[in-house]
Parts: sequence; C-alpha cells; structure tokens
Amino acid sequence: MAGIEHYSFSSLGDFVTHLRGQEKKVHLLFAYNGTGKTRLSMDFRQAGKTFDDDGNVQDRDTLYFNAFTEDLFYWDNDLENDTERVLKINQDSKFFEGLPELEMENRIRPLLRRYSDFDFFIDYTKWHIMFTREERVDEETITHEFIKVSRGEERLFIWCFFLSIVQLAIDKQESYDWVKYIYIDDPISSLDDHNAISVAHHLAQMLKTEGNEIKAVISTHHALFFNVLCNEFSNAKKFFIKKMSEGYTLKTTKDSPFIYHISLIQTLKKAVEEDKLFTFHFNVLRTILEKAANFHGYSKFSDCMEIDGDDEERTLHSRLVNIMSHGAYSLFEPTEMVEENKEYFKSIFNNYLSNYKFNELLFAEENPEPLV
Repeated sequence: MAGIEHYSFSSLGDFVTHLRGQEKKVHLLFAYNGTGKTRLSMDFRQAGKTFDDDGNVQDRDTLYFNAFTEDLFYWDNDLENDTERVLKINQDSKFFEGLPELEMENRIRPLLRRYSDFDFFIDYTKWHIMFTREERVDEETITHEFIKVSRGEERLFIWCFFLSIVQLAIDKQESYDWVKYIYIDDPISSLDDHNAISVAHHLAQMLKTEGNEIKAVISTHHALFFNVLCNEFSNAKKFFIKKMSEGYTLKTTKDSPFIYHISLIQTLKKAVEEDKLFTFHFNVLRTILEKAANFHGYSKFSDCMEIDGDDEERTLHSRLVNIMSHGAYSLFEPTEMVEENKEYFKSIFNNYLSNYKFNELLFAEENPEPLV
C-alpha cells in the first residue's frame, strides 16, 4: 500500500540507531505491552550518553519519562502516626537538578489545575511533597493537609512535574540545555479516556512551541492516546512495532488513526488461517467487537455478532466470548483452544468480517525490508 514501509531489526539497539538517524522531529510508536517499549526507551537514553575512562557519565542528551521516572517518587506513609503522608523525591537524580532555584510550584500548578482539584507544596529541605485539598463545609473552606492522593492523581502530578521540566528544556533553561531528545513512554496507562485525550493534546501543544528544537519520541500501547497524537502531529513519523521470534518488525504509515484496530484484526486473521488459535485470542476478539460496537453506537458487543439472523446462536456466541475473555489466559504461556471452541471462534470472527467489510489490501502479506 502507498505510504507504508516495512523494516526489520535484530535487536532494540538497531532500532535505536534507526530512530536516532531520522530527521523527523516527532516519532510516534505504537506497540503492545510486552513488546519492549520501556527497554527501548532505556536503550535510547543510554545511547545518548558519553563516558570518561572511569565509566562516569560525562554528557547525556535525553530527557525521558517512563516507569522508572515514576520510581523517582515514593511515598512516606507515616506508619507510626498516620498523619503526615508525603511523596518523597530522589534528590540525587539529574532529573531534579537545580529545582530549588526554578520555582517549580509556579510551573507545575497551572498544568496540574487542568486535571485535578488538589494542591501541593514542595519542601526542598526535606525533599518531599505535601498534598492538600480544600473542602467546602457550611460556608467555610477547610484545607486538608498531608493527604494521600489516588494512584491516578499521583501519576498526573508526576506527569505535570515532568511537563514543567520539558518546558524548561524547550526554553533552553541552563539546567536543562543538554536536552536534545525527549522520550516519553506510556504516560497515561492508568488514566480515563478524557484525561488521555487532554494529556495528548496538551503534550502536543507544548512540543509544537515555536522555536522548539528538541526531537521527541512517544511510545504507547493506548489506542486512543495514539490516535489523538496522530491527529495532533500530522507530519510525524508513525511506527507500529511487533516483537518477533528473532528481533522486531517496524511498519510506518502516513495514515494510522486505526492502526491498532487493524493490527488486532490482522493478528486474528492470521491465527485463523494457520489454525493456531489460543485461549487469549478470545480477549483480542472481544476487544475488536467492543470497539466496533462503540463506533456503531451499540451498547453491547453482542450487537455486532449477527449470526445469519439467528438470535439463539448469537446469544450462545456472545456468552462464549464473555466467558472465555474473562479467563486468566497468559500471552507468555498460551494454551491452545479445544477444537469445538476453535470452530465457534472462527464462526464469530468470520461473521464479523462479513458484516463489517475492510479493504482486503490491509491484510496483504508484506515482507519487511532488513535494515541490518
């Protein structure tokens, strides 16, 4: 298909070399969990470091956000008194270099107010953060201090903390003038759809700041987040990554808003054709049916399971998908379906493809072009 390129890599290191060799300012990566997105972000960061003869880091060029960034913050729950719960900061990290002089509260607060109703105070002598929330009671405003925010609120705060540092790097502030790349991996995994859209939009507006010279790589497994970014960065390079038995394959496309949905269908189509159906494929099938139902305005995924007008058969099939998709089926220790379930699965999936037509070219076999 026009506008689509395929490549293969024997290792994440080769992929990093390819990414760093690109001229585009923004790269969007979509990959399933377990593909190696976080490891890719770490390899990308490592490739931007230079070392002295003793192995000490001399220079670096990548500001990154991933699961390890969140680990720079950790809770002190005051187990003895259960009153002064604070979020601790790892003051030894270069991530926080020069913060006391940068008035971070004033930089973070406008970002945080877009998403949440709590406030905070950073104590740079103790290197911790106290959260507060106001409550209106009988015409009085009461401020609750040392509250423990929810996991989602904590992630939003850390994200806003990171964005404030990104803005410093874009503005070429001295403490962050070393930043040449910003690498962001899955910043919204525990957020609802509304916040996922907001985060994508605000991130795009920041990176599109006039005069910004920093390149950005953003990776995610979240379909909605990826789609919003694709729309925000129309000229960005969009990649879809798959982990294979020997390395990785990379697909680039100019038109990728529904690449996630199509890739799931491609996966099931191949599994059906090769008769290699495993129990976890029911989870994938349910995801496809739910997305289709939502797009077409139905309240239940079973509404997209018309079986030649047979309501009883549809009821049976919907119950089967519901039961099988709620099992604890592992992608790493897959169990093959029994023959009866295979036939049910094929019937449901083929009926779906018959009822909702796709361009067959989307499922054509394409051979990746080796890069190494």
